[in-house]
Amino acid sequence: MLSPMSDATPDADLSRRRLELVATVLLAFATLGTAWSAYQSREWTGEQSQGYSRATKNRIAVNRTSALANRQVQIDVATFVQWVDTRERGDAKLAHFYRERFRDEFEPAFAAWLATNPLTNPNAPETPFAMPQYRLAANAEADRLEAAAAVDSNTAKDANERANAYMLGVVLFASALFFAGLSTKLEGQGPRKAVLALGCVLFLGTLVYLATLPIRVV
Repeated sequence: MLSPMSDATPDADLSRRRLELVATVLLAFATLGTAWSAYQSREWTGEQSQGYSRATKNRIAVNRTSALANRQVQIDVATFVQWVDTRERGDAKLAHFYRERFRDEFEPAFAAWLATNPLTNPNAPETPFAMPQYRLAANAEADRLEAAAAVDSNTAKDANERANAYMLGVVLFASALFFAGLSTKLEGQGPRKAVLALGCVLFLGTLVYLATLPIRVV
């Protein structure tokens, strides 16, 4: 006749093997999750670097373009002042000389300003530079580049947050690995189940968390 201890042995052995199987599966999937999270973190870190690089490049271009616009404004102001001065002195030939040398972007604003009869109309704008027709392509380009730089900076910030989120996933999956490995070292079934359950909950929670994040595939 078998003793109670003999009756319990097969069930305990089956329970142990089941726990070892669950631990093995958890170790395998947590390892894959760790590798995937590390890969995604690296990819988003690369996207962050590229975003900041593009933003820096655009901001350097903004400085160059803004400097060009400033030089163009200085040329327009200088030629306009000379035209006003020579016209006031009655030197029509020299005034015509300066008028012929107005830049193409300045000419529409100057013509619109003249149409307001500035010499007799007290409500006319004081200079052509106050006219809406005075628009510089360099200024428009600088604004476009600045907007592009802002977009690139925001893209880089978002990529940095995602890289950090995936790195958190690496840590959490590694913790699940730790609990799965620890469960195989414990003797009692109760502590084994508790530690393994904690590892499974941590793994599943991390999996759900990462499922909400965007994936970057090159």
